[in-house]
Amino acid sequence: MKAAVLHEYNESLSGDAFVRYEDVPDPKIETPTDVIVRIGGAGVCRTDLHVVEGIWRTQVEVKLPYIMGHENAGWVEAVGAAVTGVKVGDPVICHPLVTSGHCLACRRGDDMHAEESRFPGINADGGYAQYLRTGQRSLIKLPKTLAPKDVAPYTDAGLTAYRAAKKASRHLLPGEYAVVIGAGGLGHIGIQVLAALCAAEIIIVDRSDMALQLAKECGAHHLVKADGHEVDRVLALTKGKGAEAVIDFVGEGDAVAKGLAMTRNAGTYYIVGYGGKIELPTLDMITSEKSIVGNLVGTYPELVELMALADRGLVHLATREYKLKDANQALLDLHHGKIKGRAVLVP
Repeated sequence: MKAAVLHEYNESLSGDAFVRYEDVPDPKIETPTDVIVRIGGAGVCRTDLHVVEGIWRTQVEVKLPYIMGHENAGWVEAVGAAVTGVKVGDPVICHPLVTSGHCLACRRGDDMHAEESRFPGINADGGYAQYLRTGQRSLIKLPKTLAPKDVAPYTDAGLTAYRAAKKASRHLLPGEYAVVIGAGGLGHIGIQVLAALCAAEIIIVDRSDMALQLAKECGAHHLVKADGHEVDRVLALTKGKGAEAVIDFVGEGDAVAKGLAMTRNAGTYYIVGYGGKIELPTLDMITSEKSIVGNLVGTYPELVELMALADRGLVHLATREYKLKDANQALLDLHHGKIKGRAVLVP
């Protein structure tokens, strides 16, 4: 099969080629619960750029050459002997983790903390290819309204945004405020999820005019340009108190400190993006009673819930399609901030 393969790390993200488009062996059924998926779409994520930079090699064991791509959807191509939930030809979306189903976390539905798992595109070959090996427990059948190439990024970007926004929606009441920092690939989904699940006013903070326009299209009530004065503007919009919930899809640079400053006393700061540090005096934590909550992708049931919202038209993805052979261009466009929403590779 054809695949876009990472052969070496590039810590500076320099040059114009991160992966090589080449022939590689087709994946094979290795266990009775394995499923081979013919890729219809593979999302291009900022995490992929971090993989290219080599950041993830300190977290997981990966041997190069290696195929990225952890946001995948397509059609069932082959199934293991014990597979009963799907059949050849079914359109499916892949939860990013492949789990055994036997550990306590799995039985509780907490996929992201399973004791035994594979994460295609992170610690195993992913979907920047024509075919992907995954597991039966990871697959969700798609309704006729949703095509694989249109939904692939939901498996990470969408699911991560959904998980954080769902947490926030559980305590947000009418008349309260939610701030979303970063309205790009994840943020524009988070906005729509908040609008679908709660009645809070949604404030978007971003430095990109393109992202702010996308946020407006997605239902944001207030747009704030990140130009150095964003904290003051958010405080003005929230009557000087800050927002009950701040969801930070950036998580680096000064976004963390500003996000915490935008969070009102007894409010909650949800950290989704990464790369920065949270530094806060313990006295401030005590006197403000702010909560800081981390978010790691999401569970299989949450992906089912997100597909239900998409099926009803309450959430949609802004996508830009690239041919698989043009994976380098997609990565470069993402790196340079040229993509509105999400990029998707189509074999």
